[in-house]
Amino acid sequence: MPENTSVLVVDDEDRIRRLLRMYLEREGYTVEESDNGTDALHMALSNDYDVILLDIMMPGMDGIEVCQALREEKNTPVIMLTAKGEESNRVQGFEVGTDDYIVKPFSPREVVLRVKAVLRRTSDAKYNKDMTQSANLLAFPELTIDLDAYRVTSNGKEISLTPKEYELLCFLAKAPDKVFKREDLLKEVWEYEFFGDLRTVDTHVKRLREKLASVSKEAAKMIVTVWGVGYKLEVDDA
Repeated sequence: MPENTSVLVVDDEDRIRRLLRMYLEREGYTVEESDNGTDALHMALSNDYDVILLDIMMPGMDGIEVCQALREEKNTPVIMLTAKGEESNRVQGFEVGTDDYIVKPFSPREVVLRVKAVLRRTSDAKYNKDMTQSANLLAFPELTIDLDAYRVTSNGKEISLTPKEYELLCFLAKAPDKVFKREDLLKEVWEYEFFGDLRTVDTHVKRLREKLASVSKEAAKMIVTVWGVGYKLEVDDA
C-alpha cells in the first residue's frame, strides 16, 4: 500500500462514519470525514484523496449530485454506499461516474476489501505513469492506449476516463473483435463473480462511448453492442 493513502468517508450517520474510520485506520489509511454533500464536494475538489466512500441519501446535496459535480473536475475513484431499496439510485450513480457500490447493511471487512481493490488498480496505474519510460501501446486507427502512461488519446487529444472506464476499455482493447458477455465483463473488470448488477456494465459502456465521442465519433463506434450477448471493441481491417 502506498504511504499516506487517504480516504474520504461521506455519510450523514455518525455511527457509520466511526465504524468505517475504525476499520480503515486499522489498515493504515488516513481517513477524513464529512456528514454532508456540500462540504464533501469542497473537500474532494480541494484535496487529492485516493478513494471516496460516498453515501447516496443525504440531506441537501446527495451523493449523486456530489459525484456528478466531482466528475466535472476529477476522476477520483468513488465507491457509493446505498440502501437495499435504492436500486434506481445505484444505476444513477454508475451513470454519473461511480466506480463501485456497496449495499447497506454492509460488512466493514467487505468495505475494506473493495477499497483495497480500487487502490490496487489505481496505485499500479500511478506507478506506471510516474516510473516507466518505455511505451507499451495498444494502437488502433482511431484510438491509442498508452498502458505505461495510463493515457487514452484520439486524434491527438487525451480523453479523461475514470479508473473503471479505463479498465473496461483496456480489457476490450486487449482482445479486439472478441465478444464478451456482460457477465464476463462484470467478473473480470469489476471482480463480481457471484453478484452484481449487469446494468453496471451497460452504464459504463454508455459513459465510455460518450467520452470517446466527445473527441472522435469513430473511436466511440469501435465499442460495438452485440445484441443478446455483450460488447466488443471492433477494429476495421481496412
